[in-house]
Amino acid sequence: MASTSSSQTPPPPFAHDVFLSFRGADTRHGFTAHLYGALIRRGINAYRDDNELARGETIEPSLLRAIECSRFSIVVFSRGYAESPWIVDCRRRLGQVVLPVFYDVDPMVVAELNGEYGEALNRHCCGDSAGKVEKWKEALEEVGNVSGWDVQNK
Repeated sequence: MASTSSSQTPPPPFAHDVFLSFRGADTRHGFTAHLYGALIRRGINAYRDDNELARGETIEPSLLRAIECSRFSIVVFSRGYAESPWIVDCRRRLGQVVLPVFYDVDPMVVAELNGEYGEALNRHCCGDSAGKVEKWKEALEEVGNVSGWDVQNK
């Protein structure tokens, strides 16, 4: 009898069903608050930084840990969203499902790095942050090309 083995690492234990990624100033008290409430009412364990991030913790490693321990990530792209490459890293490394929501921004603007997204990259393209900007660019292009929900003017 032949034995089968898998070279894949087992998935991490999930502390959250969904990690919500968004720009607070753009959507925290509007769209994202309603989305979070709807998820919670449906019994979905959603992580939102203002509810879950412990005071006194360093933000970057805490958020990365929360992303890694979530089954899905919902990315709410808005005009001022400064997306992190961490979510794409978890998508690649852990096979995490990333669900984009394009809130008041055209999906093609994100995927093609035009408009506000291209301008943000250009502001940060030089100096020590060039490598970080390249990762950010790749992350935006990758997630911007994932089929999601376009909720402009709604």
